[in-house]
Amino acid sequence: MPSDVENTAVRACLAGGRHLRERFGREPDAEYSRHDVKAEADRASEQRMLSVIRDSHPDHAVYAEESGDVSTGGDYRWVVDPLDGTNNFVAGLPSFASAAVVLDDDGPLAGCVYVPVSDDCYVARRGEGVTHDGTPVAADSDATTETATVGFVIGHDVKLDGRLAEADAMQAALGDATKRVVESWSPCVHWGALARGRLDGMVCFYPDDEEQHVGELLASEAGAAVARPTDGLYVAAVSEAIRDDLVAAVV
Repeated sequence: MPSDVENTAVRACLAGGRHLRERFGREPDAEYSRHDVKAEADRASEQRMLSVIRDSHPDHAVYAEESGDVSTGGDYRWVVDPLDGTNNFVAGLPSFASAAVVLDDDGPLAGCVYVPVSDDCYVARRGEGVTHDGTPVAADSDATTETATVGFVIGHDVKLDGRLAEADAMQAALGDATKRVVESWSPCVHWGALARGRLDGMVCFYPDDEEQHVGELLASEAGAAVARPTDGLYVAAVSEAIRDDLVAAVV
């Protein structure tokens, strides 16, 4: 089963992501709110991804960002993010991705992140590592904390429940400790960069499941040093030293 679901994840992400690439740069069909944006491209990508998954595994549970629980039951559960980085997409910024991950009772089993504009495809399977465009990669770099570039991710709920001040304080502390903090409007793109050592760390504060499950799979299978120092906080880095410094900065 693992190889089957891995193949399905890749095909689903390519189906959704290639459609996004075709639409990218056109006048966006989107609905804007104070803390979010919804684009018709989200829904179109999602339908393409769901078609692949449901045709291949009709007995699996599926949750998709736009549709919610599409199906329930079964031993496997899919989590689908058809357009990670919608703000970027509608603004004409090329940092966005399609992502899919399947979970079993032990957590994330296999997943894929596809970045359409750069044509980067990341695939991870539990116990099998991570590949980037078919080549094995690892979360490894020569960075120190002072030279590190790290991504900072907050979930949608943080924006709505009064925790933005806490998140802002964390981001400021990370900025003091590192060279640069990237506020991630497209977490999956940054998870892929971490998995091949292009990004030196990720700090996530109550992140959304749609990106976090696949992100944690990429991080662990790429050999990143990870920590969960408090409830709602997840830290991953290319070395234990950077991880420990990032934890110290935000806790």
